[in-house]
Amino acid sequence: MAIWFLLMTGPPGGAEGGQQGSPLPMLGAFVLIFLIFYMLIIRPQQKKQREHKSMLEQVQTGDRVLTTGGLIGNVMGTKEADGVSILVLKIADNTKVEVSRGHIHQVLVKNRS
Repeated sequence: MAIWFLLMTGPPGGAEGGQQGSPLPMLGAFVLIFLIFYMLIIRPQQKKQREHKSMLEQVQTGDRVLTTGGLIGNVMGTKEADGVSILVLKIADNTKVEVSRGHIHQVLVKNRS
């Protein structure tokens, strides 16, 4: 990458007799670096966020889910409280907890009904 950059920018300023080089090769290098950064980091992260949001919207009663805190339980119901979507999870006999929908990490088993 460094060799390519040196070839694109041309010889050092002293070799041309004091003439300024064009800034276009340097601008092209910055654009290329940004495109590589976008394709390797930003785009895959956006895709992962879209898939997670879609998964959260499809969680329904009867699904078995894993929370970000490590709890595994069955969704018994949903409700809204202060603009936050809450899922009621049954994690053991006679034990139910309320978890924000946003804290569901993964759906382990979908409801088959």
